[in-house]
Amino acid sequence: MRTLLAAASLTALALPAEAATLRQYADVVVSPAGDRLAAIESGPEANSSATPHGRIILRSAATGTIVSTIDPCPGCGYSGLVFAPDGRLLFLERDKDRTRLMLAGPSGVATLATIDGIAQEPTVSPDGRTVALLATFNARKESGATQAGVRQVGEIGEQNDEQRLAVVPLTGGTVRAVSPTDRYVYEYDWTPDSRGFVVTDAPGNGDNNWWVATIDRVDLASGALSRIAAPATQVNFPRVSPDGRTVAFIGGIMSDFGSVGGDVYTVPFAGGPAHDATPGYRGSFTSLLWGRAGLTATALIGDRMAIVPLDPVRGAGAVQWSAPASISAGDARVARSADGRVYAATVQDFEHAPAIYSGNSTALRRLTRDNDGWAPLVRAQSVTWRNEGFDVQGWLLAPLRPAAGKAPMVVEVHGGPAAANVPSYVWQGARADLARAGYYLFLPNPRGSYGQGERFTRANIRDFGGGDLRDILAGIDAAEKAAPIDDNRLGLMGYSYGGFMAMWANTQTNRFKAIVGGGGLSDWISYYGTNGIDQWMIPYFGASLYQDPAPYWAMSAIRTVKSARTPTFLFAGERDVEVPPTQSVEYWHALKANNVPVSLVIYPDEGHGIRSPDHTLDVRKRTVDWFNRYLGTPARP
Repeated sequence: MRTLLAAASLTALALPAEAATLRQYADVVVSPAGDRLAAIESGPEANSSATPHGRIILRSAATGTIVSTIDPCPGCGYSGLVFAPDGRLLFLERDKDRTRLMLAGPSGVATLATIDGIAQEPTVSPDGRTVALLATFNARKESGATQAGVRQVGEIGEQNDEQRLAVVPLTGGTVRAVSPTDRYVYEYDWTPDSRGFVVTDAPGNGDNNWWVATIDRVDLASGALSRIAAPATQVNFPRVSPDGRTVAFIGGIMSDFGSVGGDVYTVPFAGGPAHDATPGYRGSFTSLLWGRAGLTATALIGDRMAIVPLDPVRGAGAVQWSAPASISAGDARVARSADGRVYAATVQDFEHAPAIYSGNSTALRRLTRDNDGWAPLVRAQSVTWRNEGFDVQGWLLAPLRPAAGKAPMVVEVHGGPAAANVPSYVWQGARADLARAGYYLFLPNPRGSYGQGERFTRANIRDFGGGDLRDILAGIDAAEKAAPIDDNRLGLMGYSYGGFMAMWANTQTNRFKAIVGGGGLSDWISYYGTNGIDQWMIPYFGASLYQDPAPYWAMSAIRTVKSARTPTFLFAGERDVEVPPTQSVEYWHALKANNVPVSLVIYPDEGHGIRSPDHTLDVRKRTVDWFNRYLGTPARP
């Protein structure tokens, strides 16, 4: 279950008078020659109910100077930036139910193709002749399990959207689907000879079956699919070696498509057993690049994001760059030029607003200064502690101007469970509003999280709410040693798996005095039969509910709900595929029956994550009011 920005955007208070728009940079890519970079830039206004329009900005990779602005459709959304080998820029232009593949060059912007439906991840073949992309023709819903699901009416389970690998000539024309029908393609990479692809794909329902995806070959001319590997782990980022002989991928225990962490594996392109190239690595690899500049990964190592060179045989080399920050780029977390001399990414941390950084792989430097006027709202420190044989890490965010004496603290549990709390600039939402109000915030990364290696990520298998909750409680003790926190005024909030942990913790401890749970689940048994992604549970529980129900019931908050005493605010999306809102209804009903103060709001037409700005603002207000009511408004400095 996914970690969502909505989970970190829960409360609303007035912003300082000087606040304005914050520049955001998405889909950062570097030109093949390394002289330019492009990004989709927007300026959202804090606490606004309007969705900002992004524009495509091309900059000098050396100075950050704006070279040109591309905005052919002010009413559209842009995505999928990618440079062709000749330096022209391709992108996708979304206009309601249609997606256009666009090409920008010296002569202007042209439409190459139109897809009736949605598309993503365009790339250009190594020979520069063909564009590939992932297309869902006549899509009934947005791509991904976190999006609002199709309403379950009529005969259910008979129709599924198919995301297929499709191609169109770089000169433009009709989009041709290549991959077979009834195969949902999640990711792909061109083979170096431009004659085919390596894909991760699965049959049937794309929302549900990524957890059983295989690595396959697809022939460009015939569309024939053949198996390369069927790893026992979840797989992401298939990348083909420049000689076409080897495929690298990230494999591990992952609870959501897109939330990536694990070891790096290799497998022969001709097929065979997969080889773990990084066994025992004390970090989690999060993305891969493989080209003539070599194999490079990004990794979360403890509290730092890093760029790490890899050898397919010898494994990980020495870290080239790292920082206690988060980084993002186009189809990976970092972009680079064809020769590997220039890297670029959006970089941010809790105290510093997003900026584009560029340079070589050992010395990224800040390139943009649009957000220099934004000051820190919190002081962040990485906190580590030892618990039950594990080294655990988390982030403690202190209000910029803490009040004298002890203050309340809210603990935020991330989703997943395979995910991590990583730095992101605090400027609006729950973290900002609570910090302004004088709360401390604690963001733990307990066992089950990324950042400490696969042994740590796998340590909560068949133990949800066990060791990870004990890690969190021990982390609170560590935080209280580092800051003046009032242990009698602790709050807890979380979304998705964090929502489960909020519900579960209420039945296990009375340490928290107020709880907020979004998109959470209370009963693993009823959840199994009603959610749309049951395949994710098999690696964690070892078997389906119908084969072995005992662990499902053992970890259900409903089983021990009579012990719950903490006032709880719950919210959910009406059309949530990942965690149906009935899970929150079950828990709300149980707390009501036990006379525990509880409130539940179900937001119409929302999926797994509250996306409507108006709904998000409402959740935020309700959340801060809930904590203020039961923890007491912190004393102002």
